[in-house]
Amino acid sequence: METSRNSLHEKAMILIYDALTFQNMGEDYDIQQIMVDLLEVPYEEIDVFLKEVTIKALIHQTEIIEDLQKNMKKWKFSRLNRLMQAILLLSVAHSRYVQDSEKSVIIDVAVKLSKRFLDDGDYKFVNAILDVTL
Repeated sequence: METSRNSLHEKAMILIYDALTFQNMGEDYDIQQIMVDLLEVPYEEIDVFLKEVTIKALIHQTEIIEDLQKNMKKWKFSRLNRLMQAILLLSVAHSRYVQDSEKSVIIDVAVKLSKRFLDDGDYKFVNAILDVTL
């Protein structure tokens, strides 16, 4: 599966969002099957970065949320828009567990995703939280 890195970040955000939705509903899910269904290719053909960043974001979700929460003064992670949650989880997982990009690049990607998918101005919150968390 050949695709651009920007496209991979967007797909990872969607996959994490889907997993968070299942979790919120109290439902079991199979992230590999969600990947296959979303991308419409066999699991073996899915980009390694996409698999790695998505799975690591979910495996380390509790730890990442705890670290993000420390930097949110008046906010609770659980009260954030689920897409924002997915962007934050993706970004921290990318920085900590995939480690193939600089902090500024990861934040830039998160800001671009935020501007595209969240309400006006939400990108500032994402930028500020990631700047102190990464």
